[in-house]
Amino acid sequence: MAGMTSKIKPIPESIDATLKLLSGANYLADRSLSTVLFLALKMGRPIFLEGEAGVGKTEIAKVLSETLGRRLIRLQCYEGLDVGSAVYEWNYAAQMIAIRAAEAEGEADRERIQSDVFSERFLIKRPLLQSLEPDPAGAPVLLIDELDRSDEAFEAFSAGGAGRLPGHHPGARHGEGRAFADRGHHLEPHPRNPRRAEAPLPLSLGRIPTATRELEIVHAKVPGVGKKLSEQVVGFVQALRKQDLFKSPGVAETLDWATALTELDAVALDPATVSDTLGVLLKYQDDIAKLEGGKVKELLDQVQAELRAAE
Repeated sequence: MAGMTSKIKPIPESIDATLKLLSGANYLADRSLSTVLFLALKMGRPIFLEGEAGVGKTEIAKVLSETLGRRLIRLQCYEGLDVGSAVYEWNYAAQMIAIRAAEAEGEADRERIQSDVFSERFLIKRPLLQSLEPDPAGAPVLLIDELDRSDEAFEAFSAGGAGRLPGHHPGARHGEGRAFADRGHHLEPHPRNPRRAEAPLPLSLGRIPTATRELEIVHAKVPGVGKKLSEQVVGFVQALRKQDLFKSPGVAETLDWATALTELDAVALDPATVSDTLGVLLKYQDDIAKLEGGKVKELLDQVQAELRAAE
């Protein structure tokens, strides 16, 4: 209705409140991560996350977007990405059509034509510009994904100056931007001050969580999984990470595997079930081939022996 504005959800007022915010969305964070997130929210600073695939970097941005009721904007980095492509581009095809139409109608005022074709209606807003636009729900969460894939110039811009986009960019209205960057994310959960550079708060997310923490994550994310199966799944994945693999499974793969096994109505692991579902857990055929033969049974026997000893 006219005159009504959306209520902006408040940011957490303490580290404990931040922990509760994350756990409420089934993201089990340790206190160090919650501390960095809390400080970033309070100080209006970006976060620079490092860690391998599957450790939960992207999920943090999604959780903050969901729990704070903010729009999630994602910029996927790649080799050759430049600042212009990440901020805005002109719709050249539409501009040419407009110019031809103006000429056909006898329009002779070149300055007027130029002013029209370089107006906002011909502007294609890319993620960085979108993140700077006012939003009644509050500043969006900007996720700059896989920053390490971009060129050094763009990485430097994102890490130190993405919140200070030059004011002459069409449509740029400062004061609402925010960000999260992944070195392999740039999460910024609070409105930025465009007049000062903001160095990201660094945070390294460990590649391999403890078995206890990973089991907690499995129970939170895959509530239908049984106790015995979840313990075996986590134990097997932990053992698998000690093998010489091209790409060891991350937490994301553990969750995918647990979900798949639950869908198959599995209540416990056996060599045949593991072999049949390794494609969910491992992404490369060479890694799967290394476990053929008796290796799966060997690892599974090891896991089951350790679980029995721990009872």
